[in-house]
Amino acid sequence: MQNNGRMQGRRILVTGAGTGIGRGVALEFASEGAAVALHYGRDQAGAVSATEQIARLGAKVKAFKADFREARTIRKLAHDVTAFLGGLDVLVNNAGITLNIPFEEVTLEQFDTLYHVNIRAQFFLTQALLPALAEHKKGIVINLTSVHAFAGMTEHSIYAGTKGAIVSYTRELSLELIQRGVRVNAIAPGWVFVENHRKVLGESFDLEAAANSVPAGFIANPRDVARVALFLASEDSRYIIGQTIVCDGGQTAILPLTGDFRERRREHYGANYVGGKKGTGAE
Repeated sequence: MQNNGRMQGRRILVTGAGTGIGRGVALEFASEGAAVALHYGRDQAGAVSATEQIARLGAKVKAFKADFREARTIRKLAHDVTAFLGGLDVLVNNAGITLNIPFEEVTLEQFDTLYHVNIRAQFFLTQALLPALAEHKKGIVINLTSVHAFAGMTEHSIYAGTKGAIVSYTRELSLELIQRGVRVNAIAPGWVFVENHRKVLGESFDLEAAANSVPAGFIANPRDVARVALFLASEDSRYIIGQTIVCDGGQTAILPLTGDFRERRREHYGANYVGGKKGTGAE
């Protein structure tokens, strides 16, 4: 990674940064000169590994543990991070749990866990960090949601609900916080291949074949999302407020039940109405 210094002097907290997208975001910001605080919930080894990698880039870095299932840990994290960094310029609310389970099997504990971690934690962490973010009237909040907020997939009733909540909450919060000089936006990634996917799908999973179903022709890696976050944290996006940027390689651009998007259509509509159109004449 090349350090272009675009985030030189900026202070950033990335939640859920021990693995996956959060780790990628933390590394990208560090490579651009930011001082980075990494939050992790369970994966201490991943967080330590990430801090070591960032330290080799010459950036100021430290990892902080907080269990987002417990509300009392949120304000302590905010206090400890701002004390370490001397304030805060960018908050990336990435921490979240993915769970697939049939609707009728969902337990109260599972429901509460996902809503507490995926939405309650980022809500109250942002609240706790608002004084620091608003101090110089140039604060940035980036919330990670998902394409699950826009399209359905079976057995994701709890998860999709939390991600839809983030989209709505981001839109409303942006109107309140811009009055304090803080810009709020969100990123909705599609399929981003992370280490946990390999654990679930197994070593035999054909990644190349799966990538063929994505219009972009490949499945993203965490850095693809990190670069969008970097854009949203920069002055290049200064007129973007309250938006959710979909970063999915074209996944949600495909109309369902229409076959392979690469194939020519065999049916031809509108032949009776548009000159030079050959086909069946179906309306």
